[in-house]
Amino acid sequence: MSVREKSQIGRAALLRGLHFWRRGSAALLLLAGTFLLIAASTKAETTNGLSDAEIQGRQLAQQLCEVSVENSTNTGVLKIRNAKGHRTEVPVKCTITVTATNWSSRYEAKFGSNITDVTTLVVTHCDAESNRYVLFENEKTTRVSGSVSIHVGMGLSGNRTMIPFAGSDFWLADLGLEFFHWPEQKILKKEIKRSRACTVLESKNPNPATNGYSRVVYWIDTETHGIVQAQAYDANGKLLKEFYPKDFKKVKGQWQVGSMDIDNVQTGSRTRLEFDLKAP
Repeated sequence: MSVREKSQIGRAALLRGLHFWRRGSAALLLLAGTFLLIAASTKAETTNGLSDAEIQGRQLAQQLCEVSVENSTNTGVLKIRNAKGHRTEVPVKCTITVTATNWSSRYEAKFGSNITDVTTLVVTHCDAESNRYVLFENEKTTRVSGSVSIHVGMGLSGNRTMIPFAGSDFWLADLGLEFFHWPEQKILKKEIKRSRACTVLESKNPNPATNGYSRVVYWIDTETHGIVQAQAYDANGKLLKEFYPKDFKKVKGQWQVGSMDIDNVQTGSRTRLEFDLKAP
C-alpha cells in the first residue's frame, strides 16, 4: 500500500465501517444561509470565555458529527473475550436508514435461533439535536397482547448510554459517537500516532457517571480526519478503554475498515468488531 493510499484510509474508512459518512446536505446549506445573521450575532456569546484550543475543538467535533449517509446494510461479528478469557462470537447486522428529517443506524446482535435471542440498538441522528437511543434486549423486546407481538424498546440518553452492547466492550455511546456531542471539546496538541500526523482532540463529559466516561481523547488524522486511536477515561481520571481500527480493505475502489478493536484495560476484556467486506 502506497503512502498516498494510506492517507485515504483514515476518517472515511473508519466512518464507512461504522456506517457514518460526511453529510453534504443542500438543505443544511440553505438553512445555514437563512440563519447566517443570527449565527453571527450569537457567535460572540457562544464562544465567550473559550480559548482558541476550545473553539477549534468544538469546530472539529462538529465536523466529525456532520456525516453524510445513504441506505445500506452491512454484516459482521463481535468477537468478545471477557475478563476470564472466555471467547464468544456474536453475529451482527448494521443497517442505515435515511429519511427526510433524520437518519438512523440499527445494530442487531443475534445470540440464538429464537426470535427473542436478539439485542437491537437504534440510534437516531437529527440535525442540531442530540442522538436518540432505543435499546431492545432479548426477552424484554417482545410482549404479547392477545395474538399480537408488540416490540418494546427502552429509550436512553446521556450517561445511560454507557452500557455494553450485546455483552461486548462497545458501549451504546461508542456506537453513537456520543462524546462528539459533549459541550466541552478541546485541541490538546498535534503529534505523530501510528505513523500518521494527528490532531489530538479531547472531549469532556460535564456530568460523568461513576461507571461512565469522564473524558475521551482521540488522535484524528490531520489529512483525512480518520480516528487513528482513542482513549476513554473513567470518573476518577484513570484510563478505562483503548480503541483503534485495523485491517483496512479496499472495496469498490474505497478503503473501508475490516475490523476495529476496543480494549478494557481495567478488566482485561477485549472486543473485535469484524465487518464482512467483500471485494468485487
